[in-house]
Amino acid sequence: MKINSEQQAARAAGPNRPSGMAQSGERETVQVQAARRGGPGVLKVVHAHYRQPAEGQVLIGTQFAGINFADIMARMGLYPGGPRLPLVPGLEVSGTIESTGTGVEGFSPGDRVCALTRFGGYSSRVVVDQAQVRPVPPGVGQEAAAALPVTYLTAYLMMFTQGNLQPGQTVLIHSAGGGVGTAAVQLAAHIGARIIGTASAGKHERLREMGVDLCIDYRSGDFVAEVQKATSGLGADLILDAQGPAHALRSLKALAPLGTLVLYGVQQKIGRTRLGPGLLRLLWELRTVRLAPLRLMNASKGIYGFHLGRLDSRPGPVRKAFDELLVWLAEGRINPVVDKIFPYDQARQAHDYIQDRRNFGKVLLDFRAAHK
Repeated sequence: MKINSEQQAARAAGPNRPSGMAQSGERETVQVQAARRGGPGVLKVVHAHYRQPAEGQVLIGTQFAGINFADIMARMGLYPGGPRLPLVPGLEVSGTIESTGTGVEGFSPGDRVCALTRFGGYSSRVVVDQAQVRPVPPGVGQEAAAALPVTYLTAYLMMFTQGNLQPGQTVLIHSAGGGVGTAAVQLAAHIGARIIGTASAGKHERLREMGVDLCIDYRSGDFVAEVQKATSGLGADLILDAQGPAHALRSLKALAPLGTLVLYGVQQKIGRTRLGPGLLRLLWELRTVRLAPLRLMNASKGIYGFHLGRLDSRPGPVRKAFDELLVWLAEGRINPVVDKIFPYDQARQAHDYIQDRRNFGKVLLDFRAAHK
């Protein structure tokens, strides 16, 4: 599909186009925007304008937007290659198609959909490329649809594409009570893997109900020792770790030979403010922590990195996973855990809630009131 200069300009304007007088072909949207980097207090509700969808694009009236830790990192200026200011966070939405651009097939106004948005999702209207949009299966609520794309795609691709997790194998899921963590627990349970999860003690009962075989309190327990004990000294076949470099070195000790460690975040040191002791320690770790290749060779262990937002060059596996996950969702094999839904004008409180690690599962923003 060729894109002419006018379409390129429209896409470049994107969701962060400044508010002002509407021009021909534009629609108003309510956004949650950050004009500067910092804590949750930088988030403000603004009115802006979206152009009509260009060729191959659809305009979605957002009902719910998912909140991910990547949004928090982008707001703080810590997201690698993140969007420029003013920033509209949000990597996923669910809603209803309002209009379509030329060349769009399979979608019509009124269709219920969910989509990956690549930031800009904290908006009452978003313009998205057709390839990033999927129909919401009949009988599935818009809340569940908004909670699925980022966390379940992340968990699926890490566990099954990179980690090649098999039934009966042991997976260690750090932050098992978070958005990606609960998604990974459901997917691992679905294939019959043995699940070990780290989380605060208050989340253990619910994790056991979801199928976690061994829960470890990351605040007081030694997860390396407990994993080794639970696996008779072998270690876990797969470990998912979003905590940071120094934590990854400990995870490596809990990994079995021929096992895989997947790193996908730096959550451990991120608090409420943009700068502070935790962030300074994180920056120091990023510069100083090294994983010795020879040591990995001798141990027969593997380490992967994962970043869903950097897979533009490999769209095939992402699309395949997205389609399969929606089938599983429709069949009831998976069911996104939505912990809390905040009105869009309480985005600050929602970010606080996640950074305080109070959530069990997914947190959403509700944009339905913006359409009344």
